[in-house]
Amino acid sequence: MPGPGEFELIREYFSSRFQTEGQPRSGSQGSADQSVVLGIGDDCALLSPPAGKTLATSVDTLVADVHFPASADPYRIASRALRVNLSDLAAMNAEPLWFTLALTLPESNPDWLEPFARGLSETAQLFGITLVGGDTTKGPLSITIQVTGACDAPLRRDGAGVGDHIFVSNILGAGAAALPIVLGEIEGSAEQQQQVDAAYYFPEPQFAVARAIGDFASAALDISDGLLGDIAHIGEASGLGAELDLERLPIAPLAQSIKGEQALETALTGGDDYQLCFTVPEQHLRALGALQLPITAVGRMQAESGVRCRLYGEDWQPGGTGFRHF
Repeated sequence: MPGPGEFELIREYFSSRFQTEGQPRSGSQGSADQSVVLGIGDDCALLSPPAGKTLATSVDTLVADVHFPASADPYRIASRALRVNLSDLAAMNAEPLWFTLALTLPESNPDWLEPFARGLSETAQLFGITLVGGDTTKGPLSITIQVTGACDAPLRRDGAGVGDHIFVSNILGAGAAALPIVLGEIEGSAEQQQQVDAAYYFPEPQFAVARAIGDFASAALDISDGLLGDIAHIGEASGLGAELDLERLPIAPLAQSIKGEQALETALTGGDDYQLCFTVPEQHLRALGALQLPITAVGRMQAESGVRCRLYGEDWQPGGTGFRHF
């Protein structure tokens, strides 16, 4: 028996699950979301930007068997797809507002669509973002999500200065270390499997850290392609280079347990962390330290271009440069 057609699919699995105009937003204490004038169901969504705010928007495509296993639980796929996009908003210190979904499916299968839509809806509610439109089509499985948020003072990549301290949030390397278990190449313990789920399918966009550092950071981005490559992006945008003290890297226990001697390389170049990397001028360090955030200083920006890695005072050459799409 064939699955639902395009419009039935949208109506059954998405329109009915997501907030529409005039309904309360998650975390809004019941106030109506007046930013959505017209949501899913017309040729375009009609949206009213918050007064006095700067809009931030980003789009990412996740392709089956490239960015997630096609055979994975659809609920987890949906969670990962939205969370990694939300991480871009966190990196800009933008509060989530709306997102659109372009979903390409090999078939219209209710057994796949129901948990996918549920995972997307529950993740959206958790972070207070509303689905306002999109598209469905037939083809190899891929998921494109565009997120939009609003910010007062966006964190950009191009504001770092010479001597600024480089920080990262939480721990690094868990996302990349999780991949062999996700792909079924090795079998993890029960404890490792929990860490794999948290790191790979349920990464936490760093909104709280972004809000806290907004008055102190000179530049920021999220670590999606590996710290080594991503700090280079800040350097290039700011016309600078960087020096990293690798003994300071907060390496995830999962990376240490799975990768062993390669844990440092995994934390430096593995990617899929969705933590924040940001720079802070010297004069703000004391105020930042008083906040007691889950952050670690890992180096400093320098005038000379490129990224120099040091391990206990000695030059250290990494084996890779980070994730590349091509």
